[in-house]
Amino acid sequence: MHMLRAAVLAACLLPLAAFADPVPADKQAYVGDWQGKDMRIQMAKDGKIKYKRDRPGKKLDLSLDLQGFDGDNFDVGFALVRSTFVVSKPPHRDGDKWKMTVDGVELTRVDQAPAGAGQ
Repeated sequence: MHMLRAAVLAACLLPLAAFADPVPADKQAYVGDWQGKDMRIQMAKDGKIKYKRDRPGKKLDLSLDLQGFDGDNFDVGFALVRSTFVVSKPPHRDGDKWKMTVDGVELTRVDQAPAGAGQ
């Protein structure tokens, strides 16, 4: 009986689950592995995001889905939970490195720049 209840509950909740939006063509510069002080964001072309952040007394290690962009900012979520990453400086070249500032943290790409990113 418990198995049946769990299966019915899962079937009811499935439509509420968030699905990742692929990264739009004009935002491909966001795709990659970005690292900064106590923060890491890995964004894949398919909209899957891995987010790690270490703060005193609080460590986050989440796998999230891209829900879309609003200007330079991007929304992520899972199921009914949604959050916005505030991008004060979008991806840009700084010498030979790619950088962006998210939630007040300067991040640097640690992999190659994406195709079409204006190298």
